Amino acid sequence: MIDDSGPGMKVLLMDKETTSIVSMVYAQSEILQKEVYLFERIESTGRETMKHLKCICFLRPTKENVDLLAQELRMSKYGQYYIYWSNVISKQDVKTLAEADDQEVVREVQEFFADYIAVNPHLFALNIVGCYKGVDWQPAALKRTTQGLTSALLSLKKCPMIRYQNSSELARKLAESVRQTISKDAGLFEFRRTDVEPVLLILDRRDDAVTPILNQWTYQAMVHELLGISNNRVNLSSVPGISKELQEVVLSAEHDEFYANNMYMNFGEIGNNIKTLMDEFQKKSQSQAKVESIADMKAFIENYPQFKKMSGTVSKHVTVVGELSRLVGKTGLLEVSETEQELACQSDHSASLQKIKTLLNDSKVSQLDKLRLVMLYALRYESHSNNDVSGLVETLRKQGVPDNYRTLVSAILEYGGKKTRGSDLFGSTDPVAFTKRFFKGLKGVENVYTQHKPLLDSLLDQLLKGKLREAAYPYLGTVQLKDRPQDVIVFIIGGTTFEEALTVHQLNKSSPGVRVVLGGTAVHNFKSFLEELQTAVQPVVMGRKDAIKK
Repeated sequence: MIDDSGPGMKVLLMDKETTSIVSMVYAQSEILQKEVYLFERIESTGRETMKHLKCICFLRPTKENVDLLAQELRMSKYGQYYIYWSNVISKQDVKTLAEADDQEVVREVQEFFADYIAVNPHLFALNIVGCYKGVDWQPAALKRTTQGLTSALLSLKKCPMIRYQNSSELARKLAESVRQTISKDAGLFEFRRTDVEPVLLILDRRDDAVTPILNQWTYQAMVHELLGISNNRVNLSSVPGISKELQEVVLSAEHDEFYANNMYMNFGEIGNNIKTLMDEFQKKSQSQAKVESIADMKAFIENYPQFKKMSGTVSKHVTVVGELSRLVGKTGLLEVSETEQELACQSDHSASLQKIKTLLNDSKVSQLDKLRLVMLYALRYESHSNNDVSGLVETLRKQGVPDNYRTLVSAILEYGGKKTRGSDLFGSTDPVAFTKRFFKGLKGVENVYTQHKPLLDSLLDQLLKGKLREAAYPYLGTVQLKDRPQDVIVFIIGGTTFEEALTVHQLNKSSPGVRVVLGGTAVHNFKSFLEELQTAVQPVVMGRKDAIKK
């Protein structure tokens, strides 16, 4: 977009969503190198008139944006306008803009299909939390999801065969909606045919409510779980003794080599890798300081200001890993996670119940982690004859866990319990496959279980072997795929997780000739998943509060 407008000083005019879309893939410093000196928002009033600037507009084709841009063109503030829409724009809207362009300042109008957030090379999201309205779609969310998903297909140049989860009305509706859009804009979807048709597989989060509940142990997933990642930004302002320049950090695989190399590593390995970087620097600085733990690293960095200058990246990661390490210790996360993994992967009711009761009475364990354990237990032992969900909810109450959290235990059963699921989430788990995996690493980073595999793992395995059951995941329409697919786009309604992104990353790495891309309405950590859950079962939960109290 920026190159098309030729040389000269430029302003980039965006809306709230396209600002997020751009910030995920370009650093501001990179855009500055392209002669873009000003970043403005279309909705902001009181912008200065600067006729010497060329204006590159990158906007979502919403009614509001079309109206704002028409207003802008009538009273143009810049010399020339190059307009790019993030998705298909109607002929009527183009006509509206043409009529507003009295001064003939528009040089170009194009559709540039980028109507989604590119998170990782194989992961995209739409930043929609709360797409459910009971067992149906929020209408606005269905519309936005269709736009985002079709835009992703266009930018990947895929016109796929569509399969969807048969047990989900939402999956069927989205499949229909995407097919209608493809039919309506058939000309745009005329790509060169490949030997094997690409497949779009539409799933519903409710089929696997376990994955977003679990604590994570790979770097990117762990940062999102414990600190939260919002459009690549991590807020560290609440970290004890944090310096001003590290209160917000950017974690982007595009611009940060260490992050790109370590985002899928487990916690122990990251500690080792940072230590290696530190050792290299120590050799250079001939320092004799002993660096063994994450705490030693932090002290080392503070004592060597020139090291900070030499490598802002390392000081950033030492801070992030240091904070993760502090939180793991402070909240007893290793014990919690071990019990979570046993709940997800094994079937020993009395042992699990005992462990949960012990952790619920442990003052170190956070309220959220206590809630996690009870929710996992409720899903795992929903139909067990001796299940003690009510007793555990009562313990949560005694431990001061608020009412709005406790109601979510019955909400998770409404949302992702046996009645809702189309697949056998627990039955096919093989207890023998559950093995301890040890972290090798720094002192203070102990061993932990990381054995759970999301449902997506087995679904993709079946799909790529041509064994995914058609009754459970039918094709939309009559045409069916004869060969095993090589190009797969999976989309999860209700949000995906970094654990599932890791599954896709590993699959792509280990299967030459296969490319899987994962998308979701959001990328969840436990907190955002709880928000999703609340909107999905709100009417039901309200009516059940009395039952829960009893």
